[in-house]
Amino acid sequence: MINRKNSRWSTEIKALAQHKHICMSVFKARRVIDQIRGRSYEEALMILELMPYRASYPILKLVFSAAANASNNMGLNKAYLFISKAEVNTGTIVKKLRPRARGRSYPIKRPTCHITIILRDKTKLFKDES
Repeated sequence: MINRKNSRWSTEIKALAQHKHICMSVFKARRVIDQIRGRSYEEALMILELMPYRASYPILKLVFSAAANASNNMGLNKAYLFISKAEVNTGTIVKKLRPRARGRSYPIKRPTCHITIILRDKTKLFKDES
């Protein structure tokens, strides 16, 4: 993370959690991430637990991890956390060959993605703005 001196966000405390090389399409993960972006920590947990998508479980674990980082490393209260930034980026594509008839092969492409979640504290955010 880059903290610039003249930046508006330089004094904020952020809790970051990343998970890389998840065997999942970027579009499937973004469908879930778009639902929790900007929500509070408890609300995001409820949404992720009730969603029927396969992508919600790794994202749920990542939100748990970011909240644990915030409480253990920075001493923040989990009740005041909200998801300020959540992004999904493309990862590498795992390519395999599947044998087919007459000695030919068929390519199998397994997409991967990288998920980043940043939590911020509501109370610290409002104190800095006033």
